[in-house]
Amino acid sequence: MGVKILCIDDSPTIRKLVHKALDPEGYEVLDAEDGKEALALAEGGVDLFLVDVHMPQMDGFEFVEAIKQDGALAQKPVVFLTTESSEEKKQRGKQLGVNGWIVKPFEPEALTKVVAMLTGAS
Repeated sequence: MGVKILCIDDSPTIRKLVHKALDPEGYEVLDAEDGKEALALAEGGVDLFLVDVHMPQMDGFEFVEAIKQDGALAQKPVVFLTTESSEEKKQRGKQLGVNGWIVKPFEPEALTKVVAMLTGAS
């Protein structure tokens, strides 16, 4: 079975761009519009989370806090894929155990490189 990536972003355009970057590399990409939907999808097993910071219902920080409480998901890598770039937000992400931070708009090559590195698929 391939590497499963869960892309959590309320923008359909960003989810399409993530698919365009990762599908050709052989990754299985699942989509969620917000953290609540993502938690339900993650129960099926995920190898890495790509998470937007700003989303309705449950934002990226709340989502990371939730998965860090789940024994099966707590050790899975998390990369914030967001327009947010403030040092304060990055520091908060680091404190939560976020593994990477990619600012949108993103370069597909940079995304695939980070995903490969964090999933061991390089």
